[in-house]
Amino acid sequence: MKKYELTAEFIEKWGKKLFRIKALISFGSVEAGELGGYVEKEDNLAQNGNAWVCDDAEVYGNARVFGSARVCGDARVYGNARVFGNARVCGDARVFGNARVFGNARVFDDARVFGNARVFGNAEVCDDARVFGNAEVCGNAEVFDDAEVCDDADYLLIGRIGSRFSFTTFFKNKDKGITVSCGCFLGTIAEFRAKVTDTHGNNKHAKMYNLAADMAELQILGEEHFDKLNTNKSEPF
Repeated sequence: MKKYELTAEFIEKWGKKLFRIKALISFGSVEAGELGGYVEKEDNLAQNGNAWVCDDAEVYGNARVFGSARVCGDARVYGNARVFGNARVCGDARVFGNARVFGNARVFDDARVFGNARVFGNAEVCDDARVFGNAEVCGNAEVFDDAEVCDDADYLLIGRIGSRFSFTTFFKNKDKGITVSCGCFLGTIAEFRAKVTDTHGNNKHAKMYNLAADMAELQILGEEHFDKLNTNKSEPF
């Protein structure tokens, strides 16, 4: 039995007709008769599982949404993209090209995931972040603000460390510098080091955070930049 149908309501996008969908049965949190978002054809949204496209979201081209995934808000999934598992794509986010978003991953706000990028695990990509190329963002990584991750070396997730015994994400930003996400903190790597010193002085947590920052600079900026920047940052112990 089909779980949804294409209604007569449609919009036109890039010369394609996208049809509003309507649930035929109740499944997951969707009630029978509930209107959803727009798809070009049934191949875009699986008829089995709990996957759903809702609000004014759009899925078209050869893109597929399946499993228990959701695409909502004004989000768009197109090209050859796949969204599956328990993944969520919301807000004004775009997932396209050959990108894959799966697991418990979340892509929202104005974020873009494209190319051959993969976002999975418990990862979150949001704000104006861009994940593309062959990049893989996974685990508990949080990539947001003005991040540009186009390669696996463009971000580093380290944890569990620090006084909160949690994860810290370092990622390349649009200025080709490094932005740090650590708990409630979001700022440049220089601001991160200053905050660490202000909060922890030179204790064990400070040393671990600074070593993590050193590793991030080496991986994201490269050895030459690291050597130039690394003067008297982390005291040896």
